[in-house]
Amino acid sequence: MNADDRPLVRELFPDLINELIACLREEEEEQLAVHAWDLRFYQGCECRDDFCQSFYTAEPPDGAFGPGHRNVALIPARGDLILDVVRGRIMYVEVLYYPRLPRSAS
Repeated sequence: MNADDRPLVRELFPDLINELIACLREEEEEQLAVHAWDLRFYQGCECRDDFCQSFYTAEPPDGAFGPGHRNVALIPARGDLILDVVRGRIMYVEVLYYPRLPRSAS
């Protein structure tokens, strides 16, 4: 499947993406906020923990993300949102203890 064929996160989880963008702006991460609008859902986390709804927005790496990686921890109204960012690109969205997201993407 081509990357452009993957569903947009904003279409799958509109409330999540709106909160994610608001949190990024609060943290003065404007470039990431702009980038977040066009994130695509690549695949869900496979950990099976009931508190985890995390997902990849690009192909998962074989091992660590490597050079240029940083975490961006956000403060949503509920739960935890933590981004794995590589060279300015959001690669993974950790969604922990967050209200239930629709299951259509899983």
